[in-house]
Amino acid sequence: MIKAQGYAAQNAQSGLAPFTFDRRDPGDHDVVIKILYCGVCHSDIHQVRGEWGNSTFPMVPGHEIVGRVTGTGKGVTKFRQGDLVGVGCFVDSCRECGSCKEGVEQFCEGGMVLTYNGVERDGKTPTFGGYASTIVTDENYVLRVPEGLDPAAAAPLLCAGITTYSPLRHWKVSAGQRVGVVGLGGLGHMGVKFAASFGAEVTVISTSARKEADARRLGANHFLVSSDPSALAKQAGSFDFILDTVSATHDVNALLGLLRRDGTIVLVGAPEKPLPIGAFGLVMGRKTLAGSLIGGIKETQEMLDYCGEKGITSDVEVIPMQQVNEAYDRTVKGDVRYRFVIDMKSLSV
Repeated sequence: MIKAQGYAAQNAQSGLAPFTFDRRDPGDHDVVIKILYCGVCHSDIHQVRGEWGNSTFPMVPGHEIVGRVTGTGKGVTKFRQGDLVGVGCFVDSCRECGSCKEGVEQFCEGGMVLTYNGVERDGKTPTFGGYASTIVTDENYVLRVPEGLDPAAAAPLLCAGITTYSPLRHWKVSAGQRVGVVGLGGLGHMGVKFAASFGAEVTVISTSARKEADARRLGANHFLVSSDPSALAKQAGSFDFILDTVSATHDVNALLGLLRRDGTIVLVGAPEKPLPIGAFGLVMGRKTLAGSLIGGIKETQEMLDYCGEKGITSDVEVIPMQQVNEAYDRTVKGDVRYRFVIDMKSLSV
């Protein structure tokens, strides 16, 4: 077994604290990765604090992982020692169902193996995530990170990046389209960067004007204050596609009113409570309300390669591990531009 150091929550009230645990010895197709950086995703906070009702403890969170390969099993062909690599939201899947065979393992019918707060394919061994010194992962679920990218700023691409890239690609967002991005946080700022890079005319939709300058810096052409009824009325029926990144309860019906005929809203945020939807907002205009998760391994690699080509990364604030509980509180308050990333060198301090 490989000794690993990390930070774990012992229960939903404990916060995160130092934790030593074992990683498995690498099998024939496993890659051993020294973790350099791990992003802080809002879902980490929900899980650590037991807010989604499916948390298991002790929990080592983290699924936005970038590191260097330090060892490989004898059957590994895709990676070698020293490669810069990433691990995202899942580390295995059944590999046999239709979704797995079609390269959308995130929808594995047998259940993907989550990077943390899950169990291995044996059904009993818990998975521990990236707030740690090392991880051992099957080569088929490891991503190659372009060397030209800042590894700290690339870490959030493994979740926030693919969560926004995937729906924009799936719904074929492209030049000439009017695209709205609702919310300018960890997800939203990546949605703006990708949509703008695809050539779309991008509008950030937010409850207040305080982030307008930042939205334009990130690539938005316009800014719409959703709490202003007159501003919404002026933009009614004008958007082809809206990416909704908000995880709090909000008025989706007002957003439906912004869509053109045959327009689409895609939810990538996950509010705790169901959102009320009026039928007429959908049927009057043949509009679509859809959802999207992350991406499969193939699409995630495509996204990383695209980011390498275009020089796209997340806007990050790098912190030592010892500040992670404070970072959680700040994230909940929206006090981060736009993603915290943990520097794993701090584990040895």
